[in-house]
Amino acid sequence: MAILTKEEAQALLKKVLAYSKAEECEVSVNGSEGGNIRYALNAVSTAGDISTMGLAVTSVYGKKAGTATIDEFDDAALEKVVRRSEELAQLAPPNPEYMPMLGPSEFKEEITFNPTTGAMTPDSRADLVAKSLAVTKEAKLTAAGFLENSTGFSAIMNSKGLFAYTKGTDVTFSVTTRNEAGTASGYAARGFTDVSKLDTFSATKIASTKCLSSSGAKAIEPGKYTVILEPVAATYMMENMFRFDARSAEEGRSFLSKKGGGTRLGEQLVDPKVTIYSDPFNPDLPSSTWSGEGLPREKTMWIDKGVVKNLSYSRYWADKKGVKPLPGPGNIIMEGGDASIEDLIKSTERGILVSRLWYIRMVDPQSLLLTGLTRDGTFYIENGKIKFPVKNFRFNESPVIMLNNLEALGKQERSISVESYRSYLIPPMKIRDFTFSSLSDAV
Repeated sequence: MAILTKEEAQALLKKVLAYSKAEECEVSVNGSEGGNIRYALNAVSTAGDISTMGLAVTSVYGKKAGTATIDEFDDAALEKVVRRSEELAQLAPPNPEYMPMLGPSEFKEEITFNPTTGAMTPDSRADLVAKSLAVTKEAKLTAAGFLENSTGFSAIMNSKGLFAYTKGTDVTFSVTTRNEAGTASGYAARGFTDVSKLDTFSATKIASTKCLSSSGAKAIEPGKYTVILEPVAATYMMENMFRFDARSAEEGRSFLSKKGGGTRLGEQLVDPKVTIYSDPFNPDLPSSTWSGEGLPREKTMWIDKGVVKNLSYSRYWADKKGVKPLPGPGNIIMEGGDASIEDLIKSTERGILVSRLWYIRMVDPQSLLLTGLTRDGTFYIENGKIKFPVKNFRFNESPVIMLNNLEALGKQERSISVESYRSYLIPPMKIRDFTFSSLSDAV
C-alpha cells in the first residue's frame, strides 16, 4: 500500500476532506518503498526493505492553523486525524504570514518515474554490490559502501479544489576504498532515476584507482593554488548557494544581498561562463512539476552567463512585495563545457586535483565563506601531469569568489551529495587562487 496511484491518492484525499468542518483544509499523503544494502570490510553488513506511508491534515480557521499526522487509514482513524487537526488549529496563535489556500491548477506530467528502478529487488541490489566488491577484492583493498533504491509518491488536495500528484524513483550508490594500511583512500558516488545507468563496477574502479594512487602522500605548503574540482567536490562546494531565496536576500541575510539594501538581482555575480538553471523535464535529472506550496514548476534560469536572473519568492513574500510567486528550484543544473578532467589537467601548469570535499561548515552566510577538508584523493599537478599525491588540506573559500576565479569547465555529470542526499548536474571546474589554509593528517 506504500505506493498509491494518482486515482487511489485522489480518492483517499477526497474521503479525508469530506470529514472537515474547518474554514480551509489541506490533506497530503506521502509514501515510499525500496531497499538498501550496506557493506564494510568487503562484506555485506546490513540489508533491508522499507515501506512507509503517512498522511497529514492541516485545518485552518482565519489565520490559525493546526496540523496532525497519522499512518492508519481506516475510516475511524481518518476522521480522528481531521478532528485532531481542527482542535490544534483552535488552540494555535494566529500566523501573520498565513496565505489562503490555492484553488485548482494544472500541473504538467512529470518524468520522474522509471519502471526499471521501480522493479528493483534484493537480488538486483546484491548483484550491483557484488560487482563493486569484485573490484576491491581483486585490488586487495577494503571497501565500505551503501546502495539504496526507492520509489516514492506525494499528493496534496485542499478544500479550494487544488490537487497535485507525483511519483518518482531514485537509486544512489557510494563507495569508499582503503588500502590495507589505512593510509590511502578513494571515493565514488552515483545517483540516477534510471538504475540501468548505474555502473557500480566502473565507479568502484575509479575509487580504487584513487586509493592506489594516494599512497605515500607528500606534504606541500598550503596557500593559493589553481585547483581542478571533480564534480563531486564541486557539488559539495556549491550546494550552499542553490536556494536563490528572495526573502533572505532582501532582509540582508544572504550572499545575494546588496550592501546598503536590496538584492543582486540583475547583477554580474560570477564569471560569464557560469549558467545555472532548474528544469523539471531534464531527462538526466527530472524533478516534480509542483512545489510544496502547490505552485507549478517550469524551467527557470537562476544565473545566466554569470548574471543573477531570478530569485525564488514564497507566496507570502511575493504578496508582501507585490510580485509573482516563484517556487525554489526542484533541481539544479549547471552548464559545462566539452573538456574532460584529463583535458583540464593537461592545461594546468601547476595545481591541485581535488576528488572530494567534506566536513564543510559555514563561516559567513553573507559572503558564503565556507571551510572544510579535502579527502579521498588529492594530487599535485605539474606541467599538465599528475606528479604525486599530497596530504589533505583545510580550505577557506566562498563558492561566489571561486566562481569569479573560474578558468574552465568540463563535461557536465550527475553527482550526488551524500550529506543532503540530493543529486545535481555539475561539471568539473578549473579554478585559480583557491585558498588552502592548513594541512590535515586525515586520510
